[in-house]
Amino acid sequence: MKLPKLEIKNLKVKSKNLYGLQILHLSDLHLNKKTKVEDIEKLVAFCNSLEYDFLALTGDIIDCKVDKIIPQLETLNLLKKVFYISGNHDLFYGIKPLKMILNNFIFLDNKTTFIKYKNKDIALAGLSDRFSKFFREKREEKKVFDFLSNNENSILLAHQPKDFYLAVNSNTKLFLCGHTHGGQIFPFHYFVRLFQPFLAGVFYKKKTCIYVNKGLGTWGIDFRYKANSEITLLKLINN
Repeated sequence: MKLPKLEIKNLKVKSKNLYGLQILHLSDLHLNKKTKVEDIEKLVAFCNSLEYDFLALTGDIIDCKVDKIIPQLETLNLLKKVFYISGNHDLFYGIKPLKMILNNFIFLDNKTTFIKYKNKDIALAGLSDRFSKFFREKREEKKVFDFLSNNENSILLAHQPKDFYLAVNSNTKLFLCGHTHGGQIFPFHYFVRLFQPFLAGVFYKKKTCIYVNKGLGTWGIDFRYKANSEITLLKLINN
């Protein structure tokens, strides 16, 4: 991955229950052997200079075996207040060694927790990627669904937009995901839309705000066209 120009995308999204919360959203870094440690240092310094309540990293952190990019991952591990979930590439290349080296992050696959914000308990849950079963990893949809359904102020992290239904049906207030790269290279946008309900950006379904991040890295060809990389700072506002 060649790191793109670092710019923040400030985005206001509607969610009365989560009003005021600020979330830094990263996705699809696709770090590999070509990724320079210096670039990750710049990314970490850039993100850590921003004001946010927590950082959501929605999968596909790596695009090669962990032991090939240990210095890069050790540097990434310096990011602050990170919750993350697996992507299909993380599962393929090794989610267990990835968890071991990212010990400063909170891993949320099939896990639930609460964060305090303005005297509110905000329920935060993560779901393992849809490819988990092919890698003998659990995917506990019912556990996550029940947790979200039983908490009024809730956020779900997952890798693929396809999991939006779980957020909508549980009345989750915010659903964050990635995976699509926004199509990465036009006109592959149309191909991606054959498999995913959303390509990129903000969508509202019932009581749920959905945000699909176009990601920071690339896959296959290190090139983007009409699908710019993004680092997004989400600011939750009143409806």
